[in-house]
Amino acid sequence: MNTAKQIKQFLNFLQPKLGQEVHVGPWLNIDQQRIDQFAAVTGDQQWIHIDPERAEKESPYGSTIAHGYLTLSLLPYLTESNHPDFFQNNYPGMKYRVNYGLNRVRFPAPVKVGANIRARTTIKSGEEVKNAVQICYLMTIEIEGEDKPACSAEFLARLYP
Repeated sequence: MNTAKQIKQFLNFLQPKLGQEVHVGPWLNIDQQRIDQFAAVTGDQQWIHIDPERAEKESPYGSTIAHGYLTLSLLPYLTESNHPDFFQNNYPGMKYRVNYGLNRVRFPAPVKVGANIRARTTIKSGEEVKNAVQICYLMTIEIEGEDKPACSAEFLARLYP
């Protein structure tokens, strides 16, 4: 199948899904070890993340909290979007996908150590761009038992036939 035909097929597949929630990911527990490992990798050693005793006494949250960027970096896991079958099952003929970027990211609520989080994915838009299809997903990372989400992000992906 030629590229133009596959792009049209991708867009036709997306059209009825616009504005629809298409995925709810698995819950993931955020423990202190994960927070500490992220701090070590990024060099972000702020006490509110890595010092449980001080955070219990001085933090407005009463415990350590995950880095916002840790929460954001978990999107591939939380959306299961890197599973080998995910895109082939949803976009037959796709050769590869690239992360194109983020339009908007917000962190409305902190993720306290011990919390469970998961992502919900809605398709906002899809359009043809440079021999590919660009999809804008609204990804919301919710915290179990909380009203406000941990993160809301518009994520852009490009799919290539």
